[in-house]
Amino acid sequence: MEIAGSAGDGRKYALTSDEDESDFWGFAQEARGLFTPSEDGLRQVELLGCLPQGALLTCLDHLGGRRASAGSAHLAFLDAEGVEMGSYFVSSVTATAAKPSLHGEGLLDVTVRLWSDQLLPGSAWVWELLRTGQLNRKGLWHSLDAEGRKAWLSVALWSRRYQRRKHPKDTAPGQVFTLDGRQVVDADSFYCALGEAINGPGGYFGWNLAAVDDCLGGGFGATPPFTLEWQNSDIARSQLASDRASDRGTGANFEVLQEIFADHDIDVLLR
Repeated sequence: MEIAGSAGDGRKYALTSDEDESDFWGFAQEARGLFTPSEDGLRQVELLGCLPQGALLTCLDHLGGRRASAGSAHLAFLDAEGVEMGSYFVSSVTATAAKPSLHGEGLLDVTVRLWSDQLLPGSAWVWELLRTGQLNRKGLWHSLDAEGRKAWLSVALWSRRYQRRKHPKDTAPGQVFTLDGRQVVDADSFYCALGEAINGPGGYFGWNLAAVDDCLGGGFGATPPFTLEWQNSDIARSQLASDRASDRGTGANFEVLQEIFADHDIDVLLR
């Protein structure tokens, strides 16, 4: 979706009411603090170069009072052309301060408090790669730590439709996808590798066992049956063999994955 008036003017974010899509809250050129939760889970976010509208604009007349709360919204991340790359649900959005912005005449820097469990630390640079067209080669996640891999997967999840916008249909059955197991050191790294194997750099194909099962139902880039050529599978197998998190559906136990693939007629070639 392209948001009118946002292309080419430096606007990277847009807020829209969760309850009423016609209640557009405005754009912002930058957003500081989005990926920095406090101990109580709330985040203090500075919307720099903001053009407040709708409920957000109304809140600015009531700073410090109960009516400074705008409610829940969808926070969209925009590319350079104003196209939405993905969005997060944010709640308890409350304006706490506003001042004239140095980003442009008539713009404000608006500080809000909000809550979200989806904005994972370490995600900002991945969105910037996507926005600037630099998410264009495989392996960019290889050097990330555990927190970074989780953030990588979250961006892959929320941006999956945008990344596939030019080729929204699944590949035809019978394709061969190659997964390199050398970088698989835990469950999240496996899901990073799997998404990349099927949907290319930054691609998504599940981030837990249930999600992989859903993706294999179609609509996520590949239609079964297909072949997964799993290179260096012995390395991945040793890392995932005793993944206890798989009992909670959050891990990637090797044997369970094999069962899921078999249930969907996926031919896994272990190399």
